Amino acid sequence: MASGLAPAGAGGLAADGALALTQVEFVVVDVETTGWSPAEARITEIGAVKLRAGRITGEFSTLVDPAMPIPPDIEALTGISSQLVSAAPPAAEVLPAWLRFADGCVLTAHNAPFDLGFLRAACGACGLPWPAFAVLDTVAVARQALVQGEVPDCKLATLAAFFETPAAPRHRALADARATAAVLDVLITRLALLGIRTLDELGEWLAVP
Repeated sequence: MASGLAPAGAGGLAADGALALTQVEFVVVDVETTGWSPAEARITEIGAVKLRAGRITGEFSTLVDPAMPIPPDIEALTGISSQLVSAAPPAAEVLPAWLRFADGCVLTAHNAPFDLGFLRAACGACGLPWPAFAVLDTVAVARQALVQGEVPDCKLATLAAFFETPAAPRHRALADARATAAVLDVLITRLALLGIRTLDELGEWLAVP
């Protein structure tokens, strides 16, 4: 997903490319995990919001039992402990509901390969097929939409502070999904000023080196 908008053949652009970005229904997702690699770690929390025309129209949030201990450094970062998730549902129960929530939307995340890597791995482990989502990475959009030097980096916390979003990230899935949605909303406004108003136009723009 180097371009930021995955092509259809890669489980990407399944939405109507001619649809205006202001009318697209995005599902912005964030996951918390027990570590950094989906080959070794598991999801502990999923948060997602539906965004359309600048409005959040739905939310999804749940802890997930990873069936493995949460390392102390991860607990310190997220505040999610093994005790906290001990009564949470397993991924096999959570994922079907999350897939229904996201169905038909453009799947969006900040640093999408991380979050989607865990979600795809979890679906695979549960025997669930991965849908042909259109996938948008807000990191890639921000890197091209912002003027060089405008921000020191494109981390979610940096962008949320720069754009003065009402939601701030705090290493919890729903809070970070809300913050990403707010950043996306500002970026869509920026894109319109650049003459980019549809999914097709966004895909072409992101594909330019």
